[in-house]
Order: sequence, then structure tokens, then C-alpha cells
Amino acid sequence: MTPSPESNNAVLLSWRNRIREPYIVINAALALIILMVFGYSLIFSPDRNEYPVVCVHEKLTGVPCPSCGLSHSFSLILRGRIAEAYDWNIYGMRIFIFFASQLFMRIVFSSVSLKHPYLEKPLVLYDGTASFILFMVCFMPFLKGILKYL
Repeated sequence: MTPSPESNNAVLLSWRNRIREPYIVINAALALIILMVFGYSLIFSPDRNEYPVVCVHEKLTGVPCPSCGLSHSFSLILRGRIAEAYDWNIYGMRIFIFFASQLFMRIVFSSVSLKHPYLEKPLVLYDGTASFILFMVCFMPFLKGILKYL
């Protein structure tokens, strides 16, 4: 039995409405931002040191802050030069893992939410909990480094 054109249109309309749900839109925006960060890290070479964004803290005080070298570190990680990435920023790998995990989670949770709309509420809870735990694990040493400047 083949589905009628009306039922196909209803499914397509339902899917189009689901893709506009705030949870899906937020996940898409976060995934896009993460992809832009990774793209920035791929475009600018750590070997040429031509990053357009400089550390304001270091420019003003002459002292590097805990985030100094993250762009270099991400660029090196994406190029597979992990040991060198640690030389630029000791927190770089942790923060990179956080962003890579978040990208994966945005894709997976959005896909599940689109396929199973009835699971959206528990998904948001799982997503928020997992993201918070991941953030604390990955950023705690970085945050401690920042807090010593306050």
C-alpha cells in the first residue's frame, strides 16, 4: 500500500514545523558556532602566526592569561600535532574535547528530537545535565586559572 500524497505532505509539513522548534534552532546555532571556531582554527596556520584576534589582557598587562595560545592550540590539534598544542596552552586539549563533544551532542540530540518528538523534554534534561558535567570536567582547571586573576 503506497502512502497518499496528502499524508506525505502532512509528514513533510510536520517535519518543517519540528525543525523550527527552539531546541532544534538553538542546537543548530551552537553547532554552527562550533564549526566556525574549528574553521577559524583550520584557516589560520600556527606556523605563520597570523591570527587576527589578539589577547587584550596580554597586550595591556604583558602577562599571558589562561586563554592565551588557545587559537594556536586548536589549530595544532586539528592538524594532529597534539604535543605542540600543549606547549601553546595546557588547557587547549580539554577545551577542544568539550567543543568537539558539544558538536557531536548537538547533532545526536537534534536528530533524536526530530525523529522522536515525544522525547524532547527528557532530551533537554539529559542534554543540560551532560553539558554541565562535561563543562565542569573540561573547564575546571581553566576556570581556576582565571579566578586567580580576580
